[in-house]
Formats: sequence, C-alpha cells, structure tokens
Amino acid sequence: MSNLTYSNRISYILDLLKRAIKGEQQDYTVGSIRRAVFMLAIPMILEMGMESVFAVVDLYFVGHLKDSSHAIQTVGLTESVLTIIYSLAIGISMAATATVARRIGEKNPEAAA
Repeated sequence: MSNLTYSNRISYILDLLKRAIKGEQQDYTVGSIRRAVFMLAIPMILEMGMESVFAVVDLYFVGHLKDSSHAIQTVGLTESVLTIIYSLAIGISMAATATVARRIGEKNPEAAA
C-alpha cells in the first residue's frame, strides 16, 4: 500500500470499511496482518460509537427530569465506567476470535483449543 497515491489509499480504506461492515467471508490467515487487524477492529469501533450515542441519548432524556443535575452526574459516571468495561471486553473478545481463527486457518486445532 505504500506505493499508492493518496486518492487510491482512501479508496482502498473505504473498500475495506465496506467489506468489514458487510461481513463478507474472508481468509485472515493469508495476506497482511495489518489488514486483518484493521478488518477485525471495524466492528469494535462501530460498537463503541453506538455505545457513545446510547450514552448521549440517555443524558438527553435524563436532562429533562426535575432534579436533572444529580441524574446527569449519575448517568455520566455510570456510562464512563460501562464504556471502559465494554471496550475491554470487546477488545479481548476480538483478540481471542482472531487468535482462534488464525490457528484454525493454519490447520492447528490443538492450538485453537
């Protein structure tokens, strides 16, 4: 990818994004490990973005309560803790999935187990 022009790089990245979102069948055991990690990271990034939207919507509705200052503080605190926990859990899940998939692709089921 280093010899591509700027516009070709952007099209390449957008193509990878489309393929990751569509969930097309791919063999991650061949080709660039950088590309494989990028493709596996896209669902995690989208999940965390949706979690952030969920937090903003919570804050919007809680802000309309009578005593909204304490409610907003509570929602803000719990959402930040949940975001950290979700990001760690999803990251570990993706890492485990990638490792198992790689071992299965290498025809090494003992290491995958």
